[in-house]
Amino acid sequence: MKSSKILHLHSTFSLGGKEARAVQLMNHFGAQADHTILSAEPDNLSARDAIDPKIKAHFPEEAPPLAGKPSISRYRELVAYFRKFDLILSYNWGSMDGVMARTLFSRVEGLPPLIHHEDGFNEDEQMKLNWKRNMFRKFALGGSQALVVPSARLETIAKSVWKQPEEKVHRVPNGIDVKRFEKKPQRGALPGFKKGKDDVVVGTVAGLRAVKNLPRLVRACAAAGDNVRLVIVGEGPENDAIRAEAERCGMADRLLMPGFLADPSRYVGLFDIFALSSDSEQFPISLIEAMAAGCPVVATDVGDVKSMVCQANQGFVKPVSEEAQFAEALTTLVQHEQLRHDIGAQNQMKAQAEYNESKMLARYALLYGHALGRPSFA
Repeated sequence: MKSSKILHLHSTFSLGGKEARAVQLMNHFGAQADHTILSAEPDNLSARDAIDPKIKAHFPEEAPPLAGKPSISRYRELVAYFRKFDLILSYNWGSMDGVMARTLFSRVEGLPPLIHHEDGFNEDEQMKLNWKRNMFRKFALGGSQALVVPSARLETIAKSVWKQPEEKVHRVPNGIDVKRFEKKPQRGALPGFKKGKDDVVVGTVAGLRAVKNLPRLVRACAAAGDNVRLVIVGEGPENDAIRAEAERCGMADRLLMPGFLADPSRYVGLFDIFALSSDSEQFPISLIEAMAAGCPVVATDVGDVKSMVCQANQGFVKPVSEEAQFAEALTTLVQHEQLRHDIGAQNQMKAQAEYNESKMLARYALLYGHALGRPSFA
């Protein structure tokens, strides 16, 4: 069968949750597709390193820009480019100009179908959705074939705020290859990692952006005890702010920030506690990975996080506005080793039962296959 030409429109292609899932699907579908990836932030492409070398993936420099002031002339350029492909997959707000272009010119012959994926919001919409963006989304999504969301909260927003018909909205929870995270972690996979006999390692994997509120995690670790070491894996613009907060809190010598590291299955199991301090999330893949590795979790109550973890862990998911409660929850787990092991084991069982990638991959295969006029893209 001839491979399908798929165009991906990303807000950024710096490795995070949505990018990891997109790469996961590319690698899974193998030779069936030829992928072209455009990013609204052309310099942020670190996720390309996770694409299997056997996969046909292109990052053209001559393509029309995704970012810029909305205009009919820009949209015409995008539409002309779209005609080269069989299917368009768009992701988050940064791709919405491409979605709007496809809708405005929907009567043009030869345009491929478009499926939009919405995974959450940046810091500018973490407290309240922007009404202008909501109007834009509502209209732009009108010409899409489907809208995919990972969380129950986003499903509600898609239907009630963006007014998308129920049959168009598909909630597909994120999934991973849980078996890979059951293997013994590799200490050498975490450069600079050291752990003393009595140390407790708190770790997280996140883009270093303001919405992740990693200074909150630094403060909580500083309050939890002198034996707490913090590992933050990721890259982004908040690097200096995080290090400055660690210096202020006396955590600088107990903070390890190795930057971006591929394949979390090699090192997440080194964490005694996984922490998520974000102001906004939906259905974070990093949380599933930590659960699959047997980690207990301390987190802010954002998106579907509380329902994702096992019941015994839910008491350690605290309101975003209650930083003291977040720090107290972390301290409790730091001080009780057996509790950590018990909750981690229950999280692992839940990940194995509910978050295996097989269900997710099958759902996407059906959805993409239908858009391409096939029974399944598998």
